[in-house]
Parts: sequence; C-alpha cells; structure tokens
Amino acid sequence: MSTATAEPIAATQLSQLDQLKKLTVVVADTGDFESIREFKPRDATTNPSLIFAAVGKPQYMPILEKAIVDRKNSGLTGAKQLDDIMDYVLVAFGKEILDIVPGRVSTETDARLSFDVQGTLDKAHQLIGLYEKMGISRDRVLIKIASTWEGIKAAAQLEKEGIHCNLTLLFSLPQAVLCAESNIQLVSPFVGRIYDWFKAANKREYTGAEDPGVSSVTTIYNYYKKFGHKTEVMGASFRNVGQITELAGCDLLTISPDLLAKLAASNEPVEKKLDPEAAKAMPIDRLALDEKTFRFLFNDDQMATEKTAEGIRKFSADIVKLEKLIAGKL
Repeated sequence: MSTATAEPIAATQLSQLDQLKKLTVVVADTGDFESIREFKPRDATTNPSLIFAAVGKPQYMPILEKAIVDRKNSGLTGAKQLDDIMDYVLVAFGKEILDIVPGRVSTETDARLSFDVQGTLDKAHQLIGLYEKMGISRDRVLIKIASTWEGIKAAAQLEKEGIHCNLTLLFSLPQAVLCAESNIQLVSPFVGRIYDWFKAANKREYTGAEDPGVSSVTTIYNYYKKFGHKTEVMGASFRNVGQITELAGCDLLTISPDLLAKLAASNEPVEKKLDPEAAKAMPIDRLALDEKTFRFLFNDDQMATEKTAEGIRKFSADIVKLEKLIAGKL
C-alpha cells in the first residue's frame, strides 16, 4: 500500500520523458543523429521526408555524397542508377542510427510502389540485402510499407521470410485488423494526421481522450489486446504532448525531436492510459475481413482514404526531390 502511495510522488521528480519510458517504448521519429543521441530512444523511424530534410543539413550531406561516389561506377544508368544510390543512402542513414540506438530502425520502401506487391517485395529484399552486407541482422530492421491492400499483402509475405515490417500511413481499424491477421510485426497509426483532418472538417479543437487520433490508436490497441494479436502498436505523427501522454502504455510511441524536448523539460505526472488487461475485458466485436470487405470499409472511411492517399503522394514527392538532388550531384 505504501509503495503505491509513494509512486506518483516519485514519478513527478522524473521528466515526462523518463516517466513515459517506464510505460512505453519510446522511438525517435527523425533522421537527425544528434537528437537520437540526446534523447536515448530504444528505436528510431525514418521516412523519405525526414531523410530529405536531413541531407539538406551540412553535417549529413557527406552520407549522400559517399553513396554517390561508391555507386557512381556501378554500371547502372538513368533511373536504375538513381534508384540504386537512393537505396544506399537510406541504408547508410539506417546504419548510422543503429550505431546509436540499441533496438531497431524503420526504413521506408519507395511510396510509389504502394500498389505494387512484387515491386514492394523486390525493394524490401534489396534494402535488407544491403543491411546484411553491412553486417546488420534483419531483426534490427523494420521495412516500412504503406497500409494499402497491396502493401499489407507484400508485408505478409516478407514476414514469412523473417523480414519484419512496419505498416505506415495507417488511419483506420480495417487497415490495422488486416495487418494483425497477416502477422505483421508492427503498425504505425498516425495520430496527428487524423487530428488534422477532423479539426479541419469540423472546425473545432480536440484535446484529451476525445482527440480522434488518440481515439483511433486506443481502439486499435484495445482490439489487438482483446483478441490476442501479437502485432505491436506504435502511435505516430503527434502534434502535441497531450496526444502522447494520452497514449502512455501503448506498445511504442514514435516522437519527433521537438516533442521529445518538451517531454524532457516537463516534470508533470504521466499516467498509464492503455492497459492490456483492461482491454481484454472490453466488449469488442471481431471484424471479419476479406478483400472485398476491406476495400469497401476502407473506402467508406473518408478520412482514412484521403489521408492515406495524401501521405503516399507526399512521400513520393519527397523521393522525387531526393532523386533530383542525387542527379544534380552525378
């Protein structure tokens, strides 16, 4: 009894970040090595937008330039050469991150392959092959793939091969359920982008548990725990600290450096909000999905279809920007 009483007092002496780390695996959502060193997350995630932002900084340009020098005489030309150098850049960033974090790095496939099962498989095999050539075992890498029907099908095959995946651009329960039933390692529901959509659509603010992004992750987490799915839930794309603390207890949370800094600077108490045992007791109906049902339910969710499409477009655009940067240096 005395221990339980003393715990909140002790917790307030820790930063919110340190309190959160006791409840949830904290992941850095960045390609900035210095931020990763500062906040000491277990894992880190990257995407084309983060890598493009990173190579724009002088301290990270040498990674891009080395990949160009190393692969300039590969014998490949045109689009194939750009694609090859891009893969080396992504894996080079991943390797540098894995020299810092004790856990895993998420490396994203080309978003332009989001509706191409075989193309996604080929790209994942290429990325994992490069990591393994650098002496990095595949259990330290998560291949990030968009949560389309085709992306999930490709990820299911990769998981059977021992290549673990992080299904990103996830905005709905049908996407999450299909991932779990496909034995995907991890999903990344996007809290902030869901919040953005509902805030714009309804012209109102959301806070606390009523935040639609928070509610979406909570629903997915509870569903997984209720039905014993092993897929990890990693809340992503946060807009404020409140969204993060409302999901304390989630399997993982991937957080940008600016919000990690705010958590580290605050000593406000952090309470556990998500709990597997509580989820198991909830009255939740199982969702049965075949391809037709998945596509209909996903299409019926205006927010999910719009945000998934928008995310694929934006990531694809940043890949094109990175390719142009590489082409200019070639």
